[in-house]
Amino acid sequence: MMVTLRLDALDLQDGQRVLDLGCGRGRHSHALYWHERALDVVMLDLSLEDLKGAVDGFFELPPPPQTPPRSAVWCVGDAARLPWPDASFDAVICSEVLEHLPDVDAALGEITRILKPGGRFALSVPRYWPEAICWRLSEGYSNTPGGHVRIFRAGALQEQVEARGLTAYKRHHAHALHSPYWWLRCAKWDRQEESRSVALYRRFLEWDLMKRPRLTRWLEAALNPALGKSVAMYFQKAAT
Repeated sequence: MMVTLRLDALDLQDGQRVLDLGCGRGRHSHALYWHERALDVVMLDLSLEDLKGAVDGFFELPPPPQTPPRSAVWCVGDAARLPWPDASFDAVICSEVLEHLPDVDAALGEITRILKPGGRFALSVPRYWPEAICWRLSEGYSNTPGGHVRIFRAGALQEQVEARGLTAYKRHHAHALHSPYWWLRCAKWDRQEESRSVALYRRFLEWDLMKRPRLTRWLEAALNPALGKSVAMYFQKAAT
């Protein structure tokens, strides 16, 4: 499965509780549930339809090891008003979500509140310049209901998170092969469903996801620093 965040950077341990905030169709939730560590995974999204898709995904994959025990629960909710008490989670991940939210600072405040002292927070958002090209190529890209409402500069976003008392410790880029695909889609926005080039590129990405050949894995790793569509950042809350 394709994930944007590197779960090994969170130093997860057996029995820890992890929130996938804005889980969407569950790609990170599934990775967490099948992680080598036995975790209690909590999935939250504003879309009930996406949550149903995420839940269905659990039954399409082989069962994980039964020992140590692990669990997964899900709920519909708003990132700006999380339904848990303070210091409820050992780790929180939030991948490709903040660019959709009307109030990013409220969500960051809630994430900080529910994170335990010493807990870790991982986020990813679209990288500034590949995203800016998408916005320039198509008005429809940014005006789609439920779509992106802002473009982040990584340094400014890091400062916004650190202002909440978290300390950044890692950053990387991801999905370089996806940047040209989205530029192509945006360039042909009104006719993308009929576009042969868009269909061929989508087929290539699906093949790459399923087969994961060494050549494309090496190529994407080499291109990510310059061309990666997403930027991922990792933070830790003070232990006291």
